[in-house]
Amino acid sequence: MSTSLQDVDERTQLAGTNRFELLVFRLGKTQGSDTPEYFGINVFKVREALVMPTITPMPGAPQNVMGVANIRGQIVPVIDLPAVVGCQPEKRNILLVTEYERSIQGFAVEDVEEIVRLDWNRVLSAEGSAVGSLVTSLARLDEDPENSRLALVLDVEAILRQTLPSRFKAGDEMREAHRVEIPAGSVVLYADDSAVARAQIEKALRAIGVPFVGTKTGKEAWERLQEFAKEAKAAGIPLNQKVALVLTDLEMPEMDGFTLARKIKETESTQAVPVVIHSSLSGSANEEHAKNVGADGYVAKFVPDELARAVSRVLHA
Repeated sequence: MSTSLQDVDERTQLAGTNRFELLVFRLGKTQGSDTPEYFGINVFKVREALVMPTITPMPGAPQNVMGVANIRGQIVPVIDLPAVVGCQPEKRNILLVTEYERSIQGFAVEDVEEIVRLDWNRVLSAEGSAVGSLVTSLARLDEDPENSRLALVLDVEAILRQTLPSRFKAGDEMREAHRVEIPAGSVVLYADDSAVARAQIEKALRAIGVPFVGTKTGKEAWERLQEFAKEAKAAGIPLNQKVALVLTDLEMPEMDGFTLARKIKETESTQAVPVVIHSSLSGSANEEHAKNVGADGYVAKFVPDELARAVSRVLHA
C-alpha cells in the first residue's frame, strides 16, 4: 500500500465528499458456511500490508495474540484476527499493520482482496443485526444494491480492547479535574458508530458533569440537530441553549464526521454550534481538513483528559 503524502491528502479530501476507501480482506470460512466472508477496514487506519513476517511467540500473551513481529525496527503485537471473529483460514498469509489510537499493531488475515472507493451512504449500521458485536456496519461493495457483495466493517475499537485490554484500557480514567460549564438546559450532542466508543464518551462527559444526547451515525446526529433547531426557533431562544456543542467521530455509516461538520457550518440555523471532531484517525492531514470544513476542534481518541480539555477549550473560547 502506498503511504505517500499525496495519497494521504487525496484520501482526506475524499472524506470531505462523504466518501472513503475500504480495504477488503478475507479471514477464512465462518462456521456453517463454505463461502468466506468479506471483511473491511478503512484504508486510513492501515499503514501497510505485508507478506506474513516471522512471528515470535510471547509467553503469557493474551488470547488471540500470536506474538510480536519486527516491522522496520519496531516491535509490533500481532493479533490473530480470524480467531477473534471465529473464522477458519487455510493460512494466515498477510499482516495488516495498523495505527489506531496512537498505537501500532498488526492483524493477521488470510488474504487481501481489493481497495474499494465508497460513498458512506453505501455503508449501513449493523447495530441490532445478527452479525455480532465486533462489526459496526455493512458495506455494499458494488453499485447494484440488490446484488452487491457485502463486507463486514470491523469495530477495531472493540477488537483491540477485547484482545489487548491492558494496552487500550489504561487511559480510560481521567487524571485531572475539569470544569466545563454549558448553558442550563443544553446538551452535548455526540455521534459515534462504535458501542465501545459511545460508552467511553459518555463516561468522560459524565465525569465533567455535562449532559448529552448520543447518536450512532452522522446522519442521525444531523437529523437530531435539526429537531433541536426547530425547538429552539419555536421557543424563541438561540440554538446553543439547546445544543452547546456537537462531538463527532469521522468514520460512520451514511454520513461521515467531515460531512456532518460541513453541513452544520454551512446551514444558517446551525452554524453557530461549535463542532469538535473526535477520531482515531489522527494526523495533521485530518486536522487540517477538519479546519477546512469549519470544525472548531480536533482531538484524537482516546484520552479522556484530552477530550475534556478540547470540549472545555471550544466551549469557553
